[in-house]
Amino acid sequence: MANLTTFYWGWLLASVLLGFGMGWISVVQHGEGISRKWRWALSALVAALVAAALARVVPGRFGYWLDLGLIMFALYLCGCAVGSWLRDWVVSRSAPPA
Repeated sequence: MANLTTFYWGWLLASVLLGFGMGWISVVQHGEGISRKWRWALSALVAALVAAALARVVPGRFGYWLDLGLIMFALYLCGCAVGSWLRDWVVSRSAPPA
């Protein structure tokens, strides 16, 4: 992991900033979202990928890409959460009192 952060810090920073930007500009929509079946399938897929990365099942270059992709995806999601939270905080502070 230290090797990934040393050589790809620019890409990791870009994924956080991209996630922050997407979280900031996205419109909060309280729609139906995805179905429970899809949610379980996507959760199982992510869990399987993380387990494969931790067990080092995928060797060589593809394992390296798997680790890098998972780290970038996690940083992107963290950036989205922070951007969305800050946008909500700024908008709620600037709203007139009811």
